[in-house]
Amino acid sequence: MTPTSEAGSVRRHPRVVAIGGGHGLAATLRAVRSYTDRVTAVVSVADDGGSSGRLRELLQIIAPGDLRKCLVALAEPGSPLALAFELRFTEAELAGHSLGNLVLAGLMDGASDPIEALDEACRLLRVKGRVLPATVEPVVLKADAVSGQVAGQVAVMATNDIRSVSLVPADPKAPAQVLAALAEADQIILGPGSLFTSVLAAIAVPEIRQGINRSDAKTVYVCNLRPQVAETQAFDVEMHVEALRVHGISVDVAVCDTSGLPLGKPGIPVVDADLARPSGLAHDPVKLASVLADLLG
Repeated sequence: MTPTSEAGSVRRHPRVVAIGGGHGLAATLRAVRSYTDRVTAVVSVADDGGSSGRLRELLQIIAPGDLRKCLVALAEPGSPLALAFELRFTEAELAGHSLGNLVLAGLMDGASDPIEALDEACRLLRVKGRVLPATVEPVVLKADAVSGQVAGQVAVMATNDIRSVSLVPADPKAPAQVLAALAEADQIILGPGSLFTSVLAAIAVPEIRQGINRSDAKTVYVCNLRPQVAETQAFDVEMHVEALRVHGISVDVAVCDTSGLPLGKPGIPVVDADLARPSGLAHDPVKLASVLADLLG
C-alpha cells in the first residue's frame, strides 16, 4: 500500500478510540459513528451509585450503566432493542433498574468474562464499533481533595477542590483489547463528561494512561459545555487541561464552546466552536462530528 492510499484510508476509515463514561462519552460516540465504523469506546466502570451500584454489590460484576449508554449510542439508529435498553422500571424490586443494565448483568453472569458479554451485546444491538471496559477488575474511585480523601464515585462527584483521583486497587489491568485499540488508533478522544469521575476515572488505569502516551494518534480533549457543580465548579478550559496534565496526560488539542465555559490560557491548540444542542444542556452530535472529523486532517 502506498503512502497516499494509507492516508486516504485514514481519512475514509479512521480508527478512533473514545475514552470516558456516561452521557458525555455517549455524545462523542454518536458523533464519531457518523464518520467511521472503526470506533472503540473505553468506558470507566467505577460507578457505585444507582442501579449500577446495586448490581455491582449484588452480583460482583463491573458497573453496567455507562457501558449500556455507550452500547445504545453506537447501536443501529432507531433500534427497538436499543430503545428498550433505556427503559427504567419503577416498581418493587426492579425500581431504578434499566432493562439494559439487567440484560448486561445476565450476559456477564453467563459469559466467561465481561468482554465476551459486551461483544454479545454489540451483536444484539448491531453496534457499529466496540464497547470495552477500562478494566474488568472491581475498582473504587478515590479522590484527594483540599478537604481530605474521599472514596466512591458518588461521593467524589459531590466534592469540590479535587487535586487528583486514583483507583483502589491502584494498578488494575486494562484489557488487552483496549491496549491494542490504543496502539492502532488514528485519533484518541477524551470526554466530554465529568472530568474526575468519568474521564480521569478511566485514565486512572495505569496501562490506559501509558497506552495514550505511547500512541502516535492525535489526542483530543472535548471539554464540558459548562462547569459542573461541585466537581469542576469554577473551572475553565485551562484548568481542565491542567488536571489532565497532573494525571500524566498531555493532549494535542482541546475542543470547547466558550459560550458556557471560559477559556483561560490552556497552552495548547484550541478549537472553539458552537457545540451545544438548542437546549444548551448537551453536545450536539452533528456539530461535534464536524469538528472531530476535521481534526483528522
